[in-house]
Amino acid sequence: MGITLERDGAVAIIRFDRPDKLNALTLAMYDELGAAFARVRDDDTLAVAILTGSGDRAFCVGADLTESIPALAEGRFDISEWDAAHQKHTTLFKPVIAAVNGLCLGGGFEIMLSTDIRIAADTAEFGLPESGVGVVPAGGTLTRLTRQIPYAWAMELMLLGDRIPAAQALRYGLLNDVVPAARLLETALDRAHRLVAKSGTALATIKEAVLRLGDLPQHQAFHHEARYGQQAFTAPDAHEGLRAFAQRRPPRFPSRLRGTRPPEQV
Repeated sequence: MGITLERDGAVAIIRFDRPDKLNALTLAMYDELGAAFARVRDDDTLAVAILTGSGDRAFCVGADLTESIPALAEGRFDISEWDAAHQKHTTLFKPVIAAVNGLCLGGGFEIMLSTDIRIAADTAEFGLPESGVGVVPAGGTLTRLTRQIPYAWAMELMLLGDRIPAAQALRYGLLNDVVPAARLLETALDRAHRLVAKSGTALATIKEAVLRLGDLPQHQAFHHEARYGQQAFTAPDAHEGLRAFAQRRPPRFPSRLRGTRPPEQV
């Protein structure tokens, strides 16, 4: 039990695997999750990751209140030691899909916010209960949430700590789709394999650019966007994609033949 990683072709399926404890994160699991993201980043045969929970009750209910939270409260270590698990400062530029199969609370909610595409079971619930126990959602949420959804909704979630159902999370813009629980992993895998068919260079460039340019002044962002664009337009994947389009055939992207390592930063 802990964090597991299995493969479905070029798709990595990372699981919170502690279902008897609603997939609450121990200190070891935070380290294991960061290592799993690094493995996906470094393995050129993996193109996409799906993050989900074991069992049908919970995606992840956050840090274990009997171990992880007391360790923080007692000052035994700093929350920045969990940066890799929260994908702060990430260099994983492959798509990560969250398949939310149940309760998604606290740190689990925060880790979901670090993913790119989010699909939830219709039975899933979401919440940030930290304020009720005197702590705050500092695993990326204080920075990310107001940048991802409207301010008033973000603040209500963080300040009140109430749970919301999947349909409301979809309306808030936290999710891409809500599906019956029995179809959750199937739906996530379908989305993942559709991404595998795309250019690895294009996907990595899109994700890296979005993550790096979002905080720049617009005139600076446009300058760097042009450089990212030129990097993609002149890459082997673009040459193959244009040839395939002209020849009316599916592309055979070089990035998928040799792996999916993201390009160097421009």
